[in-house]
Amino acid sequence: MLFSSRASWSAAELTARLEIDARTIRRDVTRLRDLGYPIESTTGPYGGYALGPGGRLPPLLLDDDEAVAVSVALGEISRAADPTLGEAAVSALTKLVQVLPSALRQRVATLGEMTVGLGRPAPVLDGAGGNAATDMGTLMALASACREEQRMRFDYRTGDDVASRRHAEPHRLVSLKRRWYLVAFDLDRADWRTFRVDRITGPVLTGAPSEPRQAPDAAALVAMGVAVRVYDVQARIRLHIDPAGAVREISPTIGVLEPAEHDATSMVAVIGGDADWIARYLVGLPFRFEVIEPDEVRTEVRRLAHRMLRQHPAPTMVK
Repeated sequence: MLFSSRASWSAAELTARLEIDARTIRRDVTRLRDLGYPIESTTGPYGGYALGPGGRLPPLLLDDDEAVAVSVALGEISRAADPTLGEAAVSALTKLVQVLPSALRQRVATLGEMTVGLGRPAPVLDGAGGNAATDMGTLMALASACREEQRMRFDYRTGDDVASRRHAEPHRLVSLKRRWYLVAFDLDRADWRTFRVDRITGPVLTGAPSEPRQAPDAAALVAMGVAVRVYDVQARIRLHIDPAGAVREISPTIGVLEPAEHDATSMVAVIGGDADWIARYLVGLPFRFEVIEPDEVRTEVRRLAHRMLRQHPAPTMVK
């Protein structure tokens, strides 16, 4: 952009430099103003265009969706990365927000305020890794509904390919690995529900405000649905490790952590899956654990332990 190298240009200079006519110049200036750049114009023989106050930073060579995606990614990195990379991400995000036009800056702020990050990996918006792509327009519509506390209707298709029209009060968006989830109060079912955003289409605000109600922990609700409720077997495991260590070792896609009663040095994990899979996962943990329930998981752990002892017996002592 020429205004990044010099604040003011005459109309004749711009037409000669860009090799376009005056009408095209006026059209492009109008577009820049629509994007939020303060382009001022003067008329007369020496008339031209100038970049007004607050517009001296260079423009982003990103469209709106790209700018929002980069902002989200930087926010996730700043939250989950090591301190050095995290600080750099915070710095980059601050600079990015400063050069965004006001309307786009508001979109980024809305999505950031209404999103809860869950887990270490950063989310993506392009469907990488075999997941369906998340539509940016849908994501922003849901974020706006959460912020404005308005009811909305949308079409939803479950994992079993059952389609329905939902009437809900959106609460928060949750990013988990490469997926996004909406936590909302389902008015037809009179309960809190989680919805995968890539399965939502046609979101429309109804104009009715959401009812004041006690909201759940959005991240915990999504974690419980992903790691536990979809499985028939749900095990409760006492982990003999401090809370910080448990958070490091147990991914939210594996289990949901709860504090242990009357014991600040251990945690309880709720893990879903087949009994043999849960047992194999547990025996690989680098700390002591106890299976609280169910018995079938406890039995599988014992079976694995006996098999390991048979396959790796103690060496015979030579007298």
